[in-house]
Amino acid sequence: MPRAKFQTLTEQMFYVLLCLREECCGMDILDRVPAMTGKRVSVGSGTLYDLLERFCQAGMIRETRVEGRKRSYVLTDQGREVLAKEYGRICAQAEDYRAAFREEER
Repeated sequence: MPRAKFQTLTEQMFYVLLCLREECCGMDILDRVPAMTGKRVSVGSGTLYDLLERFCQAGMIRETRVEGRKRSYVLTDQGREVLAKEYGRICAQAEDYRAAFREEER
């Protein structure tokens, strides 16, 4: 069965949304994601612009400014909810990991 759209996020999706907690354009995101993750995660420009379009269509981000070809975006309340839900899921996974190793130590 296929995964429901945006039920869980890939790392790239997560960090793109995290960057958009404040207004920025695509080029800003391309710079910020590797900086934010110590270069562990990067997003290609094709992937980024596809995600931005999909996030806009889903109401998770909104376009705030257009200057020629440069477009800026910001997270919507719906996007914040999705991001918070994903953060909770990641934290639950980390807790499951810690609990599993605590069990082994007994």
